[in-house]
Amino acid sequence: MDSCNCIEPQWPPDDLLMKYQYISDFFIALAYFSIPLELIYFVKKSAVFPYRWVLVQFGAFIVLCGATHLINLWTFTMHTRTVAMVMTTAKVFTAVVSCATALMLVHIIPDLLSVKTRELFLKNKAAELDREMGLIRTQEETGRHSRMLTHEIRSTLDRHTILKTTLVELGRTLALEECALWMPTRTGLELQLSYTLRQQNPVGYTVPIHLPVINQVFSSSHAVKISPKCPVARIRPAGKYMPGEVVAVRVPLLHLSNFQINDWPELSTKRYALMVLMLPSDSARQWHVHELELVEVVADQVAVALSHAAILEESMRARDLLMEQNVALDLARREAETAIRARNDFLAVMNHEMRTPMHAIIALSSLLQETELTPEQRLMVETILKSSNLLSTLINDVLDLSRLEDGSLQLDLGTFNLFAVFREVLNLIKPIASVKKLHVSLNLAPDLPEYAIGDEKRLMQTILNVVGNAVKFSKEGSISITAFVAKSELLRDSRTPEFFPVPSDNHFYLRVQVKDSGVGISPQDIPKLFTKFAQTQSTATRNSGGSGLGLAICKRFVNLMEGHIWIESEGLGKGCTAIFMVKLGIPERLNEPKLPFMPKVPTNHGPTAFPGLKVLVMDENGVSRMVTKGLLVHLGCDVTMVSSSEECLRVVSHEHKVVFMDVCVPGMDGYEVAIRINEKFTKRHERPIIVALTGNTDKVTKENCMRVGMDGIILKPVSLDKMRSVLSDLLEHRVLFEAI
Repeated sequence: MDSCNCIEPQWPPDDLLMKYQYISDFFIALAYFSIPLELIYFVKKSAVFPYRWVLVQFGAFIVLCGATHLINLWTFTMHTRTVAMVMTTAKVFTAVVSCATALMLVHIIPDLLSVKTRELFLKNKAAELDREMGLIRTQEETGRHSRMLTHEIRSTLDRHTILKTTLVELGRTLALEECALWMPTRTGLELQLSYTLRQQNPVGYTVPIHLPVINQVFSSSHAVKISPKCPVARIRPAGKYMPGEVVAVRVPLLHLSNFQINDWPELSTKRYALMVLMLPSDSARQWHVHELELVEVVADQVAVALSHAAILEESMRARDLLMEQNVALDLARREAETAIRARNDFLAVMNHEMRTPMHAIIALSSLLQETELTPEQRLMVETILKSSNLLSTLINDVLDLSRLEDGSLQLDLGTFNLFAVFREVLNLIKPIASVKKLHVSLNLAPDLPEYAIGDEKRLMQTILNVVGNAVKFSKEGSISITAFVAKSELLRDSRTPEFFPVPSDNHFYLRVQVKDSGVGISPQDIPKLFTKFAQTQSTATRNSGGSGLGLAICKRFVNLMEGHIWIESEGLGKGCTAIFMVKLGIPERLNEPKLPFMPKVPTNHGPTAFPGLKVLVMDENGVSRMVTKGLLVHLGCDVTMVSSSEECLRVVSHEHKVVFMDVCVPGMDGYEVAIRINEKFTKRHERPIIVALTGNTDKVTKENCMRVGMDGIILKPVSLDKMRSVLSDLLEHRVLFEAI
């Protein structure tokens, strides 16, 4: 075979190639063994990796590949069958593991795809969260502006300042070109341009309130975009640029049904003002959602601020009106107090001045009655005495009524003998009843306490007045007086629902019933009996006399004593029953000393019992002084008369047993005279009995008399029998204070 002369390529020698493969297999094996170490480290550090088993398979595959390359190092030289078996085994395991790993990828790929889907979902959520955060930041910004605007708007309660501040702050915050407020007119048929931001349009321009755009805004609670060409938006000058977007929002006005705010209409239905906001014309800016929300919030805050301003204005007007009323009431109160003082002063003066001539009339009439008179003359004198006593009673009633009405009359509480009060009333009323041949009976319950705490004079006056009415209006028959302690079941009477007695261990309620057999009274006329100066027709026709004050005063006395009085009658001709209850205290000590009570009617008409008794009379009124002397002289007294305090102090001596003085005299009054007499006579048995003979019936007079050491007080007028009784009691007890 011929040799070939072709040029063969220059390949490396076989041993060099083997050497390169040997080195490559070594490094490949080294790399295969290092990769599982890195996978093991990754798996250890990753606590949430979901594919640990796949990694184990992949690691085993790499290790087997590395082992194959490592075993292959021994195949480059002569090797034994054992090496070939090991090599074959390694390749078999490598093939098995590689196939198992490939099969596992079929299950892993869907999971990997779902992970990708989840990743996209998370990205979308993250984007949505970013948008929400942006919205929150926008809302926070809106809230900040809203709070700032609210603070500015509500920093004042003047409605004009509120509205102007609203426009200014909205224009600054939202960078508005114009902002205007339309208010309803008084008629409610138009909207009037009341406030603008730039003041480029004359305030006072009006538009009809029933325009469709206005109805659209008023019917929505949100800000509404409106056309820049509508009547309420044409408030800025025309320009070369396109006008910016315009929104309008309603501003609720307070329901003004109870008051009117200056020139604002009195609204009977819910009304709104209209706020118009305009963006600049030279920009492509549009309204954003958060800006519209800010406008709506501000509109609501303006409504609240306006309502507060309206309430403040109304409250200030009410306060001013109340102050005016208080001034008027205070003036009326002062005038009323002045009138009451003037009336009281007038009554006090008239009482004193009327009692002085009454003293003369009654005293002289009683003296005249003691003389020899013809039957006709005696009848005339008795008529004069009865009329004088009636006039004296009327004076007392008018004074008592005046004190009751102005609240100056107070009860004079003290311990007194309740039985003695009823016996005294019986003794006073029997002579009058005997003239009319009326039988008067007194029935006191066994459980009625003998002593009680209360106003003895007012109680006696009430009983005497009620019994006196029974005698006055009865022509024949009998009169019964019954007194007992009202039991708990009798305290509340269905006929007296306004009376609310409160039982207690410290007091009791005295119930007095006076029943007569008179002509009675119609039930419809009963309420009139307790009205002052009022008489029913049935009583007026009886010509019984009286002023119509008795029961009216009794009712007030009973009310003062926390009681109640009423009249019962079945009709005309069937008599009457007067019933009253009063609250009296239960005394702790029944032996409390009492001042003797002076009877008001004659006790005896016997001969003079005071011959030679030296009496000093001080009275600046000549007539009263002469009348008092006449009474005392008729009783056998030796009388000395003086007209001034100085003369009284100069004349009085230890020989005078009794000194009668009027406390109201010019210069040194009777109180000072009493003090000087007490200082002049230090020994009690040498000092005369000092008695005030006065026409003053106020409580202060009695207190002053007791304070300066006087021994008694007697009220004018004084009859002969009364003077006889006074002297008898004075000489026996050396003290006598007539009840005032």
